[in-house]
Amino acid sequence: KNMILVTLHRQENVDNMTRLAQFRAAMQLLETRFPTWEIVFPIHPRTQKKLGDIKLPSNVKLVPPMGYLKFLSLLKSAKVVLTDSGGVQEEACVLGTPCVTLRDNTERPESVQVDANILAGVEPSTVLEAAVYAIEVMGKSRWKNPFGDGKAAKRIVEVLMEG
Repeated sequence: KNMILVTLHRQENVDNMTRLAQFRAAMQLLETRFPTWEIVFPIHPRTQKKLGDIKLPSNVKLVPPMGYLKFLSLLKSAKVVLTDSGGVQEEACVLGTPCVTLRDNTERPESVQVDANILAGVEPSTVLEAAVYAIEVMGKSRWKNPFGDGKAAKRIVEVLMEG
């Protein structure tokens, strides 16, 4: 199933009503561009409180926060993730899911350098353009994981066993 995953929780986005309104408008553009796709939004309690009466488009499915493994499974199956989370940016890169970062900067520049992540901010047309590019171009390519090969624990155990 075609699905877009969204997370939003950072103070710079959630506590700023202008940025929150831009986020909502970006979700509306995504619904227009991908009307049959589900947009899954595990919503942080603080974000839920700040959204208040702001109505999101009908294909945005708000779900409660979920466990880590369930979230990773959802992230792996998404066509793209839109997030303001540094951890999600890194996890998406490792799992091969294109990422659009809803911020103006990132502490994971490696993911941008390997074309696994796009810094989009929350301006609606920029978010839509980045999401379309992520799905149509990034989703068809395979980037080199800049965060390692996943074998660090094995190497550490080997070193410890030698000592």
